[in-house]
Amino acid sequence: MNIEVVNAWKRFNDFTALGGVSLQIKSGELVALLGPSGSGKTTLLRIIAGLEFPERGEVRFDGRDASLRSARERNVGFVFQHYALFRHMTVFENVAFGLRARPRHLRLPEEAIHDKVNRLLDLVQLKWLSDRYPSQLSGGQRQRIALARALAIEPRVLLLDEPFGALDAKVRKELRRWLRNLHEELPVTSVFVTHDQDEALEVADRVVVMDKGRIEQIGTPEEVYNNPQTSFVNEFIGESVVVPIVVKDRLARWHSMPLPIDVSGLRDGKANLFVRPYEMSIVSPDETPLHATIKRVRGLGASRRAEIALHYGETDLVLEIDAPRAPAIEVGAFVGLKPRNYRVFPALA
Repeated sequence: MNIEVVNAWKRFNDFTALGGVSLQIKSGELVALLGPSGSGKTTLLRIIAGLEFPERGEVRFDGRDASLRSARERNVGFVFQHYALFRHMTVFENVAFGLRARPRHLRLPEEAIHDKVNRLLDLVQLKWLSDRYPSQLSGGQRQRIALARALAIEPRVLLLDEPFGALDAKVRKELRRWLRNLHEELPVTSVFVTHDQDEALEVADRVVVMDKGRIEQIGTPEEVYNNPQTSFVNEFIGESVVVPIVVKDRLARWHSMPLPIDVSGLRDGKANLFVRPYEMSIVSPDETPLHATIKRVRGLGASRRAEIALHYGETDLVLEIDAPRAPAIEVGAFVGLKPRNYRVFPALA
């Protein structure tokens, strides 16, 4: 199932949840909608599902306008963050619910329902819990049952809203890997919402980064991490050290002193230099105008971090960067900082 969202707008009173969003999702893809709270990702997911409707714009399934079709008519499976399992039903009955709720003329025979539910429970590796109730399951097990229930109706599209958000870190990591493997076995187009960048980068084929009701960037996990296209994406994806600079006469400047930084294409004015913590080198102060003092060094082995006070006028800008094992650096040392790789974006107003 190919999904296309065309110029979708959605407002809630005075709040613009989506401001002209367009997105294409290929059949069989696993796509993550990633962004902070209020970015519009859940609203976009609900519009794809048919649980919300855009004020302007269209949703197309395989090229056909689905904007006025309900979630049932769209044949969409939906998995919520808090499972939404029926507490009075066993695991087996929860998974069978959607099959038994079909109109009589579309309902499978009971024997076929029984076989299908057992196959799904095998797929999520929980057939041995078929006679248990949700209260007797762990959080991770409940979420896998919720997924089996969504798959029971053979949806052409599977939508997941923060599916692992209520689980602890260890279980989330296990289920991320499990979902990736499961998706490779199933012929279904999947879209999931998350604010967890590790989750999006690990699981998705493509990542849609959103902020304030708009799409900032779409790309593979490698593309959005290694080649962020906006200041927001650079700050939101991964970890960055941010150094305020000024662009003047096509040069990057730090306290009027030129920096060996490429700022081609940027207009004069304030800008921000973004550097990954592992891409900032500690050098002699003679090599760079970026001068700092080592405040603290922590960690052992390869994962050492240095807290550094970058001298910035009357105040210091405190940064954290990776610290080398050799040569050893000492607390209180006066050093220079030199980025090996970086991005520069205009400072936001």
